[in-house]
Amino acid sequence: MASLLGLLIFILDIVAIADCIRSSKSAGHKVLWVILILVLPLVGLLLYYLLGKKA
Repeated sequence: MASLLGLLIFILDIVAIADCIRSSKSAGHKVLWVILILVLPLVGLLLYYLLGKKA
């Protein structure tokens, strides 16, 4: 069960990173969001969709 949850988080992180890269944000903001998502996978993912998509 834990490996399935880990795989789901990994897939959602990849989707969030791809969405961030395709966005119209500046390169600096994109890099910061990608680093945050990679360093803190679950927290970074949640923060990106709650805060990053609006900016």
